[in-house]
Amino acid sequence: MTMHRSRRSADRTQARSTRIPQLPPGRLRNPYPPMALLSDDQVEAIHDASMRILEKFGIEVMSPRALALFERAGASVDHASQTVRIDRGLVEEALRTAPSAFTLTPRNPGRTVHVGGDTINFTLVAGPPNVHDCERGRRAGNLRDYQDLVRLAQHFNCITMLGNQVCAPVELPANSRHLDTYFANLTLTDKAFHVSAIGRGRALDGIAMMAIARGLTLEAFAADPGVTTIISVNSPRRFDDAMAEGLMTMAEHGQSVAVTPFTLMGAMSPVTLAGALAQQNAEALFGIVLAQLVRPGAPVMYGAFTSNVDMRSGAPAFGTPENTKANVASGQLARRYRLPYRSTPGSASNAADAQGAYETMMALWGAVLGHGNLVYHAAGWQEGGLTASFEKLILDVEMIQHMAEFLKPIEVDDAELALDALGRVPTGGHFFGDPHTLERYSTAFYQPLVSNWQNFEAWKEAGGLDATQRATKLWKKALEEYAEPVMDAPVREALEAYVAKRREEIGDGEP
Repeated sequence: MTMHRSRRSADRTQARSTRIPQLPPGRLRNPYPPMALLSDDQVEAIHDASMRILEKFGIEVMSPRALALFERAGASVDHASQTVRIDRGLVEEALRTAPSAFTLTPRNPGRTVHVGGDTINFTLVAGPPNVHDCERGRRAGNLRDYQDLVRLAQHFNCITMLGNQVCAPVELPANSRHLDTYFANLTLTDKAFHVSAIGRGRALDGIAMMAIARGLTLEAFAADPGVTTIISVNSPRRFDDAMAEGLMTMAEHGQSVAVTPFTLMGAMSPVTLAGALAQQNAEALFGIVLAQLVRPGAPVMYGAFTSNVDMRSGAPAFGTPENTKANVASGQLARRYRLPYRSTPGSASNAADAQGAYETMMALWGAVLGHGNLVYHAAGWQEGGLTASFEKLILDVEMIQHMAEFLKPIEVDDAELALDALGRVPTGGHFFGDPHTLERYSTAFYQPLVSNWQNFEAWKEAGGLDATQRATKLWKKALEEYAEPVMDAPVREALEAYVAKRREEIGDGEP
């Protein structure tokens, strides 16, 4: 009997050891002081420039409902040009009601997302029309790949939440495919996710479906939010009707918005970093003001997406030194307003290769040093955001886990100083067999997913796979290890009924 138990225990240990190594789930904090690239005077100069943009140049708002809100709040509204000019007093009033931190609770309260303070969260890539892996190549986004990518997000602990549509399932009708992706998010994962805010209908469907999954009314859900969205400003200085309506719908229902200007230096913003930051700041604050006009206290994030273009071709570039500096400097601006900060790592590489890794890591360092609270597009971004990559997702998970391990503070106490071990090991000896080492050898260092530390001969004998090839094996193994989170049958049925009803209501029209 003892032998049987020992064998079963050994089998379980071996099974555990063959699983993909992961850091445990949990709230990740950034314990180090944020980096400051700008002096206090420079931050104030950018703030003043952005106030002058809002007061003198204004922002085009293509939503009559939003124009009316601004007008009632005392802003200068030119209805003919749809231009809104707001003074710094209105900005300051809105910032007084915007929370400095909030939480998002998905259907599994154990996955609650803390946004603000020193907490850092990482999301799956969002929005690409294409998908790629090294076995099947580049192809249009589709529901099957969407579901597999969502399964990977559920499987890897370091991915805190999902973005908005990891890839677009283009085989489905454009006006209702968000229902299918929301359903996949809610049934294949138990993590929080971003809803689409392209108009009121898509936003409201995401809100309603998460409320159903949590068993809440919309009123109760407004007091305890569980979804968020990205409001992409059409830089320079334009909020289109769909984005404005999406923002107002989210705020109206107490859900979070990250107002994120798309400021590519030399294209949609000035070619200088200071000018781009001033424009980004004005546009982000304008959207935050709108959210507070709809519902004072609505959760908001200061979103930054400032990078540059290749001035020879006009193509977007990411993970550049300028992008990294913008990620750090934007964190200073967010802290100036006591707002949670959304940042992004990215890469313009067309493959999950060295370029994709070093550009992403460069921008990721900027997001971390800038104390980003929500690092969007953190896993799977490829081709400047046009493709969701299975291999890149794995490489990014490796980088995120490296970063999470780096963020663990150094412990200094008697046990860690190891003076007893230093006294036991003779001069010129080694620590491999010392009790201090043996007690800690299995947990002393980070265990990587992708890295291979074999010598050349052993690596070659094992197949000589490079990091990208190893990543292919890992995403396939992760899908084998994936376990679908349990959902009560009545909840699933209620979600199915909602999707069927809304699909019928939408028909061939807009959601």
